Amino acid sequence: MIRRIATVGGLTLVSRLTGFIRDVVMAAVLGAGPVADAFFVAFRLPNHFRAIFAEGAFAAAFVPAYARTLEQSGLSAAKLFADQIAAALIAINLVMLGLALLFTPWVVSVLAPGLVDDPARFDLAVALTRITFPYLALVSVETLLAGILNANNRFAAAAGAPILLNLSVVATLLLAPFFSDAGHAASWGVLFAGVAQVLLVGFDAERHGYGVRLRLPRMSEPTRRFLKALGPAIIGAGGVQLALFADTLIASFLPTGALSALYYADRINQLPIGVVGIAVGTVLLPEMTRRLAAGDEKGAASAQARGVQLALLLTIPCAAGAIAVPDLIMRALFARGAFTAADAAAAGATLAAYSIGLLPFVLMRSFTAPFYARGDTATPVKAALLAAAINIALKVLLMGPLAQVGLALATSVGAWINLSLLAFYARRQGFAVSGAAIGKPVAKLIAAGVVLVVSLLAGAYGLERALSGLSVFRDETTLALLLVLGAVVYGLTVLLLLGRPWLRSLLREVTAAADTPAPPDLTQADPTDDSAVLPDNEPPPKA
Repeated sequence: MIRRIATVGGLTLVSRLTGFIRDVVMAAVLGAGPVADAFFVAFRLPNHFRAIFAEGAFAAAFVPAYARTLEQSGLSAAKLFADQIAAALIAINLVMLGLALLFTPWVVSVLAPGLVDDPARFDLAVALTRITFPYLALVSVETLLAGILNANNRFAAAAGAPILLNLSVVATLLLAPFFSDAGHAASWGVLFAGVAQVLLVGFDAERHGYGVRLRLPRMSEPTRRFLKALGPAIIGAGGVQLALFADTLIASFLPTGALSALYYADRINQLPIGVVGIAVGTVLLPEMTRRLAAGDEKGAASAQARGVQLALLLTIPCAAGAIAVPDLIMRALFARGAFTAADAAAAGATLAAYSIGLLPFVLMRSFTAPFYARGDTATPVKAALLAAAINIALKVLLMGPLAQVGLALATSVGAWINLSLLAFYARRQGFAVSGAAIGKPVAKLIAAGVVLVVSLLAGAYGLERALSGLSVFRDETTLALLLVLGAVVYGLTVLLLLGRPWLRSLLREVTAAADTPAPPDLTQADPTDDSAVLPDNEPPPKA
């Protein structure tokens, strides 16, 4: 499993780094003014729907169903199931796209009502949303193909697809003089990226024999199981996205620049979430599904425990840095061009609020994976909806005194509530991660994080005075030196508190789960024949 996590995490890191380049270019070209606010609304809307219907609910229901069919019935049955679901997915997305393009002004007015009183920003947001919204349909197809590849232990193309989004937006922004404005340039970059992402994962799937062929959906057992899981998954993903919708909605009433501060702070916050949390969760879900389908409850629990420890080991230093020196991070990364020092200060305060919830954000997929692997998408819904309700209530209370910082803080509180509820429900159902397995290592990792925060605060204080004579690149130099200092302090503290045996054991036990080959085609049946798909209660044929 460690090699898979390294593949997904490594390519996601490249994606985040190219995303950083994209954000630097966007900050310099778009700034934090009305054009930027309009684009971020247009960019967020399809991404919210994508997170609900594609990468959220669909992936949570499809990947376990496909992996379980693959494990129990073979490749022909799994391909038939995927072909039928692909046809239904494309049809639904085309209907949604048509409605969204027809009613775009209404959609924007509902989700960002604060723009209605600003006709220039509203009209621009509507125009840009009509360009970006087809990205939802494209990325939905890409998500299905990525799920197929992941379930067959192929992670590289799916993990690398987001890189194309960053490169595409950078390219169109650099060509902004050829568009009516920079917002249109960035929006077309999003649409071009959707096409490129589908082509990338589609080619990889075809090359390895996992490509889809559209077939009329039939109510087979895997399809019924998929639909049974999909409904609650949509509600659960919708609950999470409802809180993010609230960010866009409420921030549209705040002064100009609030949406941009939320965006740039969230981009930094998303770096460890993507590189660590999504990587671990992406690999953990099909791994646990396969183990549970084979009756290996102990192996599934061990995979989750080690995944949680690995995620914390890599995430705690990121949280420590965002808590200790958020202003410095935003100044060093974005304070140039149209993005001013005041913009960086606003984004830095927002980043500090987001960082409070970074650990639960990263761990969320590891804690939902045991439910999804068992076909239970309803229980995470309960946690997500309750957390979302508290989250939104806090946003309304905090938006007045804290502006966009209050929105970020409420999001962090909601993340902790969501994670706590998932742990509670898992323990009540009898498959919680053992406290003995993770309790002591987690406590020591948190202690190492506290040491790191103190070290970064002291280092920033000293470097600020030592480098006060620098007229250029002072913030960038300070941040680079703090990264080196933090890496040394955190590494030594972890070795001192946990020891080399623990680290070797973590890597060895995670590696022990690595690279189980995809099961052979056990059915050897006509892939168009629904009888090739076995019902839940029928054991797989013996080889």
